[in-house]
Amino acid sequence: MLANKMKAKLAAGQPVFGVSVMIPSPQIVEMVGRLGFDWVLIDFEHGAISPETLQAMVMAAEASGITPIARPASHSEQEITKLLDAGVLGVQVPHVSTAEEAAAVVAAVKFHPLGQRGLAVGTRAAQYGIGLSQAEFVVQANRETLVCVQLEDLPALDNLEAICAVDGVDVVFVGPSDLSQALGFPGRHDAPAVQETMRQAFTRIISAGKWAGTTGETASIRAYRNCGVSYCYTHVTRILRTGAAEFFKGVQDSAS
Repeated sequence: MLANKMKAKLAAGQPVFGVSVMIPSPQIVEMVGRLGFDWVLIDFEHGAISPETLQAMVMAAEASGITPIARPASHSEQEITKLLDAGVLGVQVPHVSTAEEAAAVVAAVKFHPLGQRGLAVGTRAAQYGIGLSQAEFVVQANRETLVCVQLEDLPALDNLEAICAVDGVDVVFVGPSDLSQALGFPGRHDAPAVQETMRQAFTRIISAGKWAGTTGETASIRAYRNCGVSYCYTHVTRILRTGAAEFFKGVQDSAS
């Protein structure tokens, strides 16, 4: 099992920057790695990615030196197990609103004695059982896998400290899109009430000793970094949009 370089950077006090990919494309993942990002979020909640493509995307991440994290569509233990068995080094689970839900996520990610993840012979994550014993794999997996829970609903804010107190949770992620909707400003991440709620959540997460995470465009991530957020990502569609705008601006300027 490969070392989780992204988790190591976080532990060393360094920020990590990733890209969310909803498109079933190992090539995009490989390009993201070669562009210098630390990690990739392979999105099953909003994307159209099959289990077979997942394995190819994880291989592309490994080949280009970045950490593959997956977002499952639900809290389902079975779904989380399938993602981990394919070789992702962590999960970012949406809509976690209670400490009990956070503890269930940890239990699905970690093997005994830290959890109850299903253990099978010959999975890709365990190098197909080649050159690595099952017992060695269990130790490595418990050490290297990352657990990120997403706070996106109003009850999650009420339970934030209890969620942060759950052993095994590494990153507490504040999801601006669904949170903006929960606060009555759907899609308006920049609404003052949304921004203030996010800032307060970051402070509470960091004070509880967890890594804070969120997503956004360049300017917003810069502002979140000033709040102490260390687990950040943007979307591949945003990168394409920004790159296209820069290209057309340059072309139009040169032609005028």
